[in-house]
Amino acid sequence: MEYPQGEGSGGVGKTPALIELKLFGNFPRPPGVYQNRAQVTQPWEDSVGVATVYPAAGQDVALDVELVERHRCGDLHAFDEVYARFGEMVFNLSLRLAGNREEAADLTQEVFLRIFRHLGSFGGRSTLKTWVFRIAINHCRDRLSRHVPNMQSIDGDAEEGGGVVLADPARGPEELAVAADEGRRVMSGLSRLPQVFREAVVLRDLEGLSYEEIAEVLGVRVGTVRSRIARGREQLRHLLEKGL
Repeated sequence: MEYPQGEGSGGVGKTPALIELKLFGNFPRPPGVYQNRAQVTQPWEDSVGVATVYPAAGQDVALDVELVERHRCGDLHAFDEVYARFGEMVFNLSLRLAGNREEAADLTQEVFLRIFRHLGSFGGRSTLKTWVFRIAINHCRDRLSRHVPNMQSIDGDAEEGGGVVLADPARGPEELAVAADEGRRVMSGLSRLPQVFREAVVLRDLEGLSYEEIAEVLGVRVGTVRSRIARGREQLRHLLEKGL
């Protein structure tokens, strides 16, 4: 895959990150939402799953601006660093909103092409992380509003293109099977939530963003975020209790 002309690339060239986008979907299969992952929540919260824990993406806006400046100056490795930091996050977000691995791979590629084209416009008014999530959410929202993919659980059979629950040495086969089933039910329930509730719940409970970060990503007030998450969780629990 080639760089677009005249967008900080110094002409037409190739970058490892953009080439690797062709292979999206080759991340290790996302674990089930009940996988053993660390998450610190407030005592009054009752999340629907366990947030994926990513390597530290950095919260230093000055470093983000420096990275963007390198991109503006034609440093091909700058975009590779952006891809390395946020590629898995964007893929998992797309997968959790679309419910389909192939669709998520397409969405991720499109999101990173947008990020490449607009990275030079990043001004440091937020962290690069929330800026990337905002682009991803807006693109997924636009794309999925025009085309609803066939929903496939991220924990479905591998031969059907779904993910698998990663083995945990501390859990037996029966416990893993139960966790996989619970994960499928949660993802199926999420697909039935109204879009605004699904986005908020996914960003909070599965992507692990703070209320303030979600407010920045969605462009709403923190109070609105809290309300959407609470209502989304309530509707999801109702769906799960009914057996979907």
